[in-house]
Amino acid sequence: MLTTQRKALILDILRRDGQVIAKRVAEDFSLSEDTIRRDLREMAAEGLLKRVHGGAMPLSPDLPDFTARRSVSSEIKARLGAAAAAMVRPGQMIFLDGGTTTAEIARHLSRDMPLTVATHSPTIAAELEHHPTAEVILTGGRLYKHSMVATGAAAVAAISQLRPDLFFLGVTAAHPVHGLSTGDFEEAAIKRHIAGCSAETHVLLTEEKFDLVSPCPVLGISEVAGLIVPAEMPAERLKPYRDLNGTIAVA
Repeated sequence: MLTTQRKALILDILRRDGQVIAKRVAEDFSLSEDTIRRDLREMAAEGLLKRVHGGAMPLSPDLPDFTARRSVSSEIKARLGAAAAAMVRPGQMIFLDGGTTTAEIARHLSRDMPLTVATHSPTIAAELEHHPTAEVILTGGRLYKHSMVATGAAAVAAISQLRPDLFFLGVTAAHPVHGLSTGDFEEAAIKRHIAGCSAETHVLLTEEKFDLVSPCPVLGISEVAGLIVPAEMPAERLKPYRDLNGTIAVA
């Protein structure tokens, strides 16, 4: 078996199982464990996976600050935001998570439709300053500056008083096995709480977030009502996610 073929199969195992165990792969390929470990070291150096004791795990995404994220995939984020905004119906309460992709939802909301927008992000609330028909509820709490969202007990208490029809969730990573995740423990807890208070949760995902794992789990792929993804996503890459959640909208 060629080295390139081995590495491709290792990546397939990583996507399918969420981890690679060197000893097991060596047995499956009828190769020495040293050969597989060498492959894993090379793949880690190439930025394809993360080496751990005994094998490998999916990469964790970089976590640039809020200002830096504004310029990443801006045209694609606008399309995702427009698709999400089109799901909103008159009179509904929606909850917008913090982030640059969910900010695009706020920008694309119909300007002649009455609705209530709840958020724990001051930057999202500011996007709606001049929206003529949107009532805005901004919950308080401790400001997590990296994502510009409120967290902590005060945020939990305020969110508990709301029952949104739709929650548009933002995460930093998505994986078929490890689910949806983010980089901060308190932020992940708030996201789960909002989802628990909401009738439906939909997550917007740009392509660079797929097949990665951040440290703090939020929800499983099958636990959300649907995914909103770029139209450019290859069907074969989406298949493991579609197997878990048949409601995938492309934009």
